[in-house]
Amino acid sequence: MRTKGSDKEKLVSRQPDFALVKAAINGDADSFTELCKRYYAAMVAIAHSVLSDRHLAEDAAQQAFAKAALKLPQLKNKNKFAGWLAVICRNVAKDTARDTEKLRTTEDLSVIAAESLGPRLHQDATTGVVREAIAELSASQKEVVFLRFYDGMTYERISAVLGISEQAINGRLRRAKKKIADYLRRNGFAEVRL
Repeated sequence: MRTKGSDKEKLVSRQPDFALVKAAINGDADSFTELCKRYYAAMVAIAHSVLSDRHLAEDAAQQAFAKAALKLPQLKNKNKFAGWLAVICRNVAKDTARDTEKLRTTEDLSVIAAESLGPRLHQDATTGVVREAIAELSASQKEVVFLRFYDGMTYERISAVLGISEQAINGRLRRAKKKIADYLRRNGFAEVRL
């Protein structure tokens, strides 16, 4: 037997973003919850590309949704929710990164350095070098790498989230792969195919 709640959830889940945004502005909490479900993983990936820390990225994504909930009535183009949310999330992640850096003292830096060396001694050397290569990418390249390879998003979905064309995504990914391959070659990996 179906319940009214599950019928409403199914109906809400089929709505396009602009309809959910309008409903959320009018006080429908289920609509905003659906938007959160749709974009949570993408926002974590965007924040992770900035912060390089999964836990901080999750916190930043949650903060981005909280800010978006407050600012939702200010969204001019209801069809651009995902891109608008991505900008908020990116800014929250950058603020978090700045705040985290401010909290570190000289003593903290030595502890962080020791911790960062410890896992490298135990982890596969390839993984460490790949992480270093990704760290060398520009912010926009890192973002598409995280969305595509860490979050498994399609080009179409990344396009919707970032508000850029699939061709632009392809270009960023190609340049990122080339930079990663070049970095790996410089660090002793003779054959690199990405």
